Amino acid sequence: MFDIDRWREIFESINKNKLRTVLGAFTVALGIFIFTVLFGMGNGLKNTFNSFFIDDAQNMIFIRPGYTSMAHKGFKENRRIQFKNEDLELLKKEFGSKIEYISARFYNGVTARNKKESGVYTVRAVHPDHQYLENTIITEGRFIDGNDIINRTRYIVIGRLVEQDLFKNQTALGKFLNLNGIMYKVVGVFRDEGGDQEERNIYAPVTTLQGIYKGTDHIHQIALSYNLAIGVDGARRLARDIESTLKEKHFIAKEDRSGIRVRSAFEDVAQNMAFANMLQLIVLWIGIGTLFAGAIAIGNIMVFVVKERTKELGIRKALGAKPGSIVGLILQESIFITAVAGYVGIIFAIFTLNSIGDKLEDYFITDPQVNKSTIIWATIILILVGAIAGFIPARRAAKIKPVEALAED
Repeated sequence: MFDIDRWREIFESINKNKLRTVLGAFTVALGIFIFTVLFGMGNGLKNTFNSFFIDDAQNMIFIRPGYTSMAHKGFKENRRIQFKNEDLELLKKEFGSKIEYISARFYNGVTARNKKESGVYTVRAVHPDHQYLENTIITEGRFIDGNDIINRTRYIVIGRLVEQDLFKNQTALGKFLNLNGIMYKVVGVFRDEGGDQEERNIYAPVTTLQGIYKGTDHIHQIALSYNLAIGVDGARRLARDIESTLKEKHFIAKEDRSGIRVRSAFEDVAQNMAFANMLQLIVLWIGIGTLFAGAIAIGNIMVFVVKERTKELGIRKALGAKPGSIVGLILQESIFITAVAGYVGIIFAIFTLNSIGDKLEDYFITDPQVNKSTIIWATIILILVGAIAGFIPARRAAKIKPVEALAED
């Protein structure tokens, strides 16, 4: 219930202690400002880490062949391991239900020409599933499909920047592009959140490039995404089982760590996010510590206020005022000062974060912001801080005995 007399008393008390109130409020405002800005910076750090992985599906597993480091079953060490199409088919057969998407990768550098325009690019020959593994966004036409794989079509899908480089302001869809002297038809154009380098790639059917450039069924890498239903622990077991299966097929010792290399994107994501969460937790504690320093300052102010009003509070009790009403008065003043100062700090912090925007990308902080839930929690913390700051002096005020209060000078 709104009590105008109580609010008049609160403002009179603040007016009598202007300097102390301003200094205490400044400490609280600074505390919530630091808390909000640091929390926003932590979110910016997470945004940067997330952007590192936005290029690929986060449940991806990459399998690359390497060189053996140990002799095994009659084979010498330092043997080069070469993947073939049958390795990909083996993984499909052994782990089909646990695999969401799977694709081979076959790389080749090419010189691409369209009339007078030319450039050097990487052709990434893949299966249709690769579109979902790489989060490739088709803007025109289509991606490589199953018929392209079966018929070894000379169709390609080019990145946005390849089209921009070689076709200038014209669409490349349906036109032909010369790659190392062989003409390919452009059936699609894509963009990729992974950045400019990704958009300077060219996709082609894996079987087409295997036949044209090598005349073999060799592949350079296998990429797959695991079925999310198996969970992270299931994904770890899947990665181990894949490594074990391929090592057995290629006669590689179990202890040999370099013959087959299996890298899980989710492990990278988990490690980096754990690092970001730890940093955010540290800055969170720094912010909370600063807030409590502000609470102590407000508490000191309220102790002084109670001391100055001892006689007045004693008269109130002598006239029948209940301890609860005195506690409520002190707490209300404490929470009011804390809340006003805190919201000033929040407003300045949000303005600061908005001003920073993407200016700190070079320092791995992208779009630092705080969400609504953080502001709600900050509000709750402010109220708690105000209550904590006012509780001890309020309790002391409630215990004042009228006779002793009237006897004070």
